[in-house]
Amino acid sequence: MKKRIAVIGLKGIPATGGAATVGESLIDYLRDYFEFEVLSTASHAKDQTVKGISQIIFPAHKNPKINTLLYYLRCALFVLFKRKYDLVHLHHAESGFIMPLLRLRYKVVTTYHGMFLDDYSDPKFSKLTNRFFRFSQWINVSLSNINISVSKIDTKKVNSKAGKELIRYIPNGIRIPKLNSPRESKGYVTFAANRIYHIKGLHTLIEAFRKSGIQKTLKVIGDLTQIPKYKTEIESISRGLNIEFIGKIYDKEILFDTIRDSDYFIFPSEKEAMPMMLLEVVALRIPVIASDIPEVRAIFDEKELIFFQSQNPMDLANKLLLLENDADLGVTIAQNAYNKVVSEYRWEHIAAQYREIYSDLLKMPLSTPKNG
Repeated sequence: MKKRIAVIGLKGIPATGGAATVGESLIDYLRDYFEFEVLSTASHAKDQTVKGISQIIFPAHKNPKINTLLYYLRCALFVLFKRKYDLVHLHHAESGFIMPLLRLRYKVVTTYHGMFLDDYSDPKFSKLTNRFFRFSQWINVSLSNINISVSKIDTKKVNSKAGKELIRYIPNGIRIPKLNSPRESKGYVTFAANRIYHIKGLHTLIEAFRKSGIQKTLKVIGDLTQIPKYKTEIESISRGLNIEFIGKIYDKEILFDTIRDSDYFIFPSEKEAMPMMLLEVVALRIPVIASDIPEVRAIFDEKELIFFQSQNPMDLANKLLLLENDADLGVTIAQNAYNKVVSEYRWEHIAAQYREIYSDLLKMPLSTPKNG
C-alpha cells in the first residue's frame, strides 16, 4: 500500500503560480510511489479530483490575506483531526506558524520558494506582516524534519550563517514541452509574471522600451492588480508606448504559445528564488534578456542569456537594441540555454531526490530530530 502524503501550501491544482507548478509537477512524477492529497482553497481550486489526484477544498474568504491565514489554519486542523497521513509536505517560508501543530502528529518536509533573508520584505504586505513571515520562517527552519530550498543563493546564506547544513538545495525542475510546429516569430516581445508588482521589474522594462525607441509591441502578461499604486504607476509611464496589457493567462498552452511566437522574452526581476517562468520560457527555445541578479546568474551564464544590470533602464535599452540588430545571437543563446535546462533541470532527476527524502523519512520514527 502506498504511503499517504498531505500537501499544504499549493492552495490548489491545476497550478496557476510558480510554486504551485513546482508542487504539482512533483506530485505528477511521484504519484506511482506515493498517494498524495492536496489541501486547497476555493479561491484557487474547484475540482475535488484533478488528473487522479484528490484535493480537499476549503471555503475561501473574500479578503485574500485573511483567506491565506484561514487556509493554513484549516489545513493544520484537518490533518490533525480529520485525516491520517504518513507524511506532510509543507510549502513556503511563511507557513511556519502551523508547524508546531503539524509536528504533534507528523514528520514534515518543507520546501521554500523564496526566503525572507537580509533586509528583504515582500512589498505586497505591511512591515508587521513581514515580521510575522520572518518569525514563521524561523519556526519552519527550526522544527521541520527536512528543509529544502529551490534557491542555491538562499541555501548558502542560511547554512553559512548557521555554520551547519540546515537546508538542502534542490532546484526547480522543468517539463520539456513537445513542440509540434516550428517557432514563428510574429514581431512582438513579451514580459510575463503570475503576479506583477515592483520586484518583477516591469517599470524598468517600460522605461528601457521608451529609451530604446523600438517600435514593436510589448505584450505584458500577468495580474497587475496586486498593488493598485503600482498598477497606476505602470499605466502612467506606459502612455504613448505600444504596450498591450493582456492580463493573466490561466491556460498554460495558450500562455506558452503566446510567448513562443514572440521575437524574444524580457525577464527584468529584481528578486527571485528560482524563477520557474524563466525556466519555462527557456524550454521554448526563444532568446531571453534577463536582469543580472544572483539568482539568475546561479543558473545561466552569458552564453545562454543576455544580461543587463538590474534596475538599469539604459543598460536594458542597449541590450534590447543588441538583440534587435543580431538575430543570430538570439538563436545561439536560446539553443545554449535550452541545452542547459535539458541536461540539468529535468523533473525526472529532481523528483528522484524528493522520492529518496520521502522514503528515508518515512522509515524514521516521529521523534526524528529536526533536519534529520
